[in-house]
Amino acid sequence: MLEHFKNHLASKFPFLMQSRLLLAVSGGLDSVALTHLCAQLQLNVAIAHCNFSLRSNESDSDEVFVIQLAESLNIEVFTQRFDTLNYAAQNKLSTQMAARELRYNWFQELATALNFDFILTAHHADDQLETFLINFLRGTGLDGLTGIPEINNNIVRPLLPFSREDIETYLKNANVLWREDSSNISTKYLRNKLRHEVVPVLKEINPQLLDSFKSTLSHLNDVADIVDESLNAVAKRAIVNIDDNGISYKVSEFKKVNNPHAYLYHMFKDFGFTAWDDILHLLNAQTGKQVFSETHVLLKNRDVLLLSELKDVVETKVYQITKVPEIIEFPHGKLDISEVEAVDDNSPTAMFIDGAKLQLPLELRKWQHGDYFYPVGMTGKKKVSKYLKDIKLSLVEKDQILVLCSEGDIVCILDYRLDRRFMANQQSSQIIKIELIS
Repeated sequence: MLEHFKNHLASKFPFLMQSRLLLAVSGGLDSVALTHLCAQLQLNVAIAHCNFSLRSNESDSDEVFVIQLAESLNIEVFTQRFDTLNYAAQNKLSTQMAARELRYNWFQELATALNFDFILTAHHADDQLETFLINFLRGTGLDGLTGIPEINNNIVRPLLPFSREDIETYLKNANVLWREDSSNISTKYLRNKLRHEVVPVLKEINPQLLDSFKSTLSHLNDVADIVDESLNAVAKRAIVNIDDNGISYKVSEFKKVNNPHAYLYHMFKDFGFTAWDDILHLLNAQTGKQVFSETHVLLKNRDVLLLSELKDVVETKVYQITKVPEIIEFPHGKLDISEVEAVDDNSPTAMFIDGAKLQLPLELRKWQHGDYFYPVGMTGKKKVSKYLKDIKLSLVEKDQILVLCSEGDIVCILDYRLDRRFMANQQSSQIIKIELIS
């Protein structure tokens, strides 16, 4: 196996030979094998071991074993003890998910602090099969059926081509001991149930199960590459704008493809959406229709779908401005109000108001249906709603709009247009400058 492992690294991960590597070592069969293989190849490695405090004395014995293993191979070792149950309770996670989160967070902290280039974990072919079956049983898209990636950012899994049987044979032939985790015997966890009860039956049916599975996985990954290429091409054509309000997608591009449902799913699945039929119906819906996830909203706005993060809506409270100068802070920025000596035509973000026409206190509030004003540069009056529609703001953008009022009259639509009744000029006896700072 050592020669096979060496050839595998040379073929797939030659960069590991010259890198500083952090090995995730529990003390179990697979991680002990990974440690010995790396030591045999004289790679530049250190060990990281997590004590999750879940199995009392057994967890402590695992930690002692890993420290002794590191000392016997003259490898630097780092250990960390976690209160996993408390972390799980505080973050509303299962024990397994809490342990996973704690483990990988600490590995990344170590890698960053101590300049490790890569983190190596000891996942093997049997882990790959079990993960596939778990995702298959839970219901998943193509991504869930393509297995554990061999490399994901700075995490590398060099044992994926090897079976548990290969690894055990290697350690036994080398007279190397390892620790058995008693929790791996319990079938209350789905992975263990599959490992002990389902996979053995599948291997009875097909003794070459792992080889067949590797072939299937390879085909699925090829298909996934084609799908990703197609998705990226559609996304490139569909995305028309990316700004602080979100990402805008042309509806027409989704209508051109043969199966828009599939493209919509793959495009938006990472944003927490589940109501896929509703999202499909957005393509032909009227402007204003929305579909929500816990974190995002997908909005039909004329001929685009606007994907936005759910943000706190601008407060409905009315801000009172009782003096000048003044700074008013609100969730999405602040309004700077000051008195100046002259209108500055070279200040595009500021508005200049004739102070003599204002009556304190001023009010800053969200615009309302029925509001109207007399926009600078236009004749007559105009409803605020019509003005916002004419400048083609999305519903998300409209929801953030504030107006400044004096005795009920709109002085300006903040950051957009001044009311000509209040516009200052060089003859104004008092000039008030207002500027929105986001």
